Amino acid sequence: MESRQSSNSFLNGAALFLLMLITGVFWGTWFTLTRSLSEFPPSEFIHIGKAIIANVATPMKILMPAGILLVAFSVWLKRKNDQARFFFGVLSLILIVAVLLITLFVLVPIDNDIKTWTESTIPKYFESIRANGNHITPCALSYLWPALQAFPLFH
Repeated sequence: MESRQSSNSFLNGAALFLLMLITGVFWGTWFTLTRSLSEFPPSEFIHIGKAIIANVATPMKILMPAGILLVAFSVWLKRKNDQARFFFGVLSLILIVAVLLITLFVLVPIDNDIKTWTESTIPKYFESIRANGNHITPCALSYLWPALQAFPLFH
């Protein structure tokens, strides 16, 4: 029984670690750049956007699915023994899946557009994209899932 608990603790820790890395990607980008993008001229916006997209795309293709799988497995192991941890784990899983869907259906299409832009081909709706702050919803949700995953540790 003790080895099962230690493997569950390791799994929970690994899931929490990945969730914090994913949260760091969302919040790091938002805190460092997104809030200031309206101050950059279009050419700089395009350059920075392409650099961020190139730097984040591959790691997030690994981190998001791995985080979802670890949280799902962690939740599955809690289903019979610990209702509070199961409940918070399910909420955490729902939030990470919601953020993945927002990312895939809202942010990735915008990123795909930005990857094709040049200073001479930037669209007229560029200012609305730049001012929109599209990353705040995933940022806010991504802040909650590690808290939900970790909350039972302090219960």
